[in-house]
Amino acid sequence: MMTTPAPPVRERPRPPPPAVAEAEEQWIFTEDELLQAPTIVDGMTPDEERALRRKGVNFILQVGMMLKLPQTTLSTAAVFFNRYLMRNSLKARPGYKPLHHYQIAATALFLATKVEENVRKMKELVVACVRVALKDPNKLVDEQTKDFWKWRDTILYSEDVLLESLCFDMNVEPPYKTMYDMLKYYNVEHNKRLRNAAWAFLSDSCLTQLCLLFTSRTIAAASLYAGARLVELQLPDEGEQPWWEVQCVKLRDIRRACNYMADLYESVPNKDGEPNIYAGLRSPEDGNYFDTPTPGQHPMPSPKREPEPEPSNGVGNGNGNENGNGGDEVMSEEGELDG
Repeated sequence: MMTTPAPPVRERPRPPPPAVAEAEEQWIFTEDELLQAPTIVDGMTPDEERALRRKGVNFILQVGMMLKLPQTTLSTAAVFFNRYLMRNSLKARPGYKPLHHYQIAATALFLATKVEENVRKMKELVVACVRVALKDPNKLVDEQTKDFWKWRDTILYSEDVLLESLCFDMNVEPPYKTMYDMLKYYNVEHNKRLRNAAWAFLSDSCLTQLCLLFTSRTIAAASLYAGARLVELQLPDEGEQPWWEVQCVKLRDIRRACNYMADLYESVPNKDGEPNIYAGLRSPEDGNYFDTPTPGQHPMPSPKREPEPEPSNGVGNGNGNENGNGGDEVMSEEGELDG
């Protein structure tokens, strides 16, 4: 007599090991501390500093797409870039000549390809950097051009500078894998709308300083929260434990992260006719979980299984996304990047 095998028992999520959590906490700052970044202390306005950060990360994304790098690698590079700027200024002063934000971005991407084991040949990386910086995707670049050697030497020189600024701390857990593990835990990884909304949240967050304000796990949980709100699905509790406690995350931190993203993207018109994932997302940090309209306080039904789409290397999913033009500065004759 044949018996039906018992369904596999879900392993409850575990918090990060104490050593890993402590290492990540060293790179988490308050919003007031972000306003004390070296570039701002040296006289640049916070808006200007954020704009340069955004340009740098957009440079990483454009080069990464040209090299067909996965989003996890680009996310890691964005984290390296933002962490570097919490230790170093972009403004020149007597006795100090800063790296250009594109130089930092290119070097951060170079390091990230090693850390995430998605290494590309130096020639391929340099060619992509030159083409993105010059906004010419078809520009002929080879070892005979000045731009090639300037970019190559800059990346190799800046690698040690970046490593020292990061204290050789290369351990970064991209939130994409954590978010997908959360989807699988609740058996909703085939819910395309939910998955795409959460993915868009994470991709949009790369262009912000969210990685300096919250841990990777909190960002992953916030993306799931935002996606669930958009598609009007309620994540199930386990006994008396709400889902965020099961996932080892604080609801207040999730709310803070979502409010931060809503402040930046809520008014941005979407381009694909899809609902904006940030519209109506803002909520009181200490409010009740059901303080905004939700379909019903019950576990989510099992979604219809859909084929897995090919992951996109782009930024966002048309819901609050602002893609840049790949750069607005070029390499000068002196080997620097000029506006």
